[in-house]
Amino acid sequence: MPEPFDALRRPSQRVAPDPDFAAELRDDLRRLILNGADVTTTSEAPAVTASLRSLTPYLVVTDGRAALDFYVEVFGAVRRGDPIVMDDGRIGHAELAVGDSVLMLAEEYPELGHVVAPEGGPLVRIEVPDPRALAQRAVELGAALLRPVEDRGYGLAGTIKDPFGQRWLLAQAPSPAAGPKPARHGEAMYFTFQVPQSEPAKTFYGAVLGWQFSPGSTADAWQFAGPGLEGGLWAGDRQVGWKLMYAVDNLEAALVRVREQGGRAGEVENHPYGNTADCTDNQGIEFWLWEKPAAK
Repeated sequence: MPEPFDALRRPSQRVAPDPDFAAELRDDLRRLILNGADVTTTSEAPAVTASLRSLTPYLVVTDGRAALDFYVEVFGAVRRGDPIVMDDGRIGHAELAVGDSVLMLAEEYPELGHVVAPEGGPLVRIEVPDPRALAQRAVELGAALLRPVEDRGYGLAGTIKDPFGQRWLLAQAPSPAAGPKPARHGEAMYFTFQVPQSEPAKTFYGAVLGWQFSPGSTADAWQFAGPGLEGGLWAGDRQVGWKLMYAVDNLEAALVRVREQGGRAGEVENHPYGNTADCTDNQGIEFWLWEKPAAK
C-alpha cells in the first residue's frame, strides 16, 4: 500500500549556507584546531571571552580584507561582527578576538594621517602555543621572518613582519595546565653541558639524541632542547661535563655552608632572573647556586 505522504515528498536540494554563519563556523573550527583542541570530543572547554582592556592594539594595514583573513588563518583570530566599509570601499574599522583580547584595525587614510609606519610601527607581542609552527605558516602566507624563533633564556620567541606592514613578536604561551612551578630548595633548576668544542658536540648529540640547538646569549653558548630536557651547551677551556644550577632559599647562607664543607664559593652575581654564585664542591665538581628574585 503506498505511503500517504509520498505525494508530498520532493527531491532534496542542496542549499548554500548563510555566508556569515559559514565564515563564523570556519573561524571557530580553525581557532580550535590551532589551539590544539580535540574537535571529536563531546566535552566542552570553558569559553574564552575577548574584551576591551587597558591597552588595545589598533593597527593600520594596507589591505583590510586580506589582513583579516591572514590574522584568522595565522593567529586563530575570530571576527567580531562585520567590518565597517566606507563609501570608497576601504575598511574603516574592524575587530578581531585574539585569545582574551581585542585587536582593532583599519586601512590607510592618508588624509587623516592614518598610515602604515615605514618600519612597521610598534612591535605587538602575541602569545601562541607553538611559535615555530606559527612563524612558518605566516611566512608561507607572505610574512617576512625578521628574527628566527629561538630560546634566548626567556622562552621561545621570534619576530615576523606581516604582508600588511605590521611587526609581531611571537612568544610561547605558558601551558595553562602547568601553571607556575615553585622553586624548591635543592632542586636542579638548569642544566649546562660543558664541552671542549661546540660544533662536534652539536653534530653528535643532534644525530644521536635529536637535540635541537639555537644561539645562546654568550659566545659559543647554545640553548638546546630534546625530549624531556632543556638546557645550555657551553664550549671552552673549562671543566667538561654537566654543570647544574640548584635552587636555594637563602644564597648567602648556602655559600657559608659550601665553605664550611670544604667547597669553594664564588661571588654573588645579580641577574633579572635572580642571584647566582659559581661554586665547586669538596671534590672539585663545579655547580651554580640560584636564589629567586625577591617579590616586588
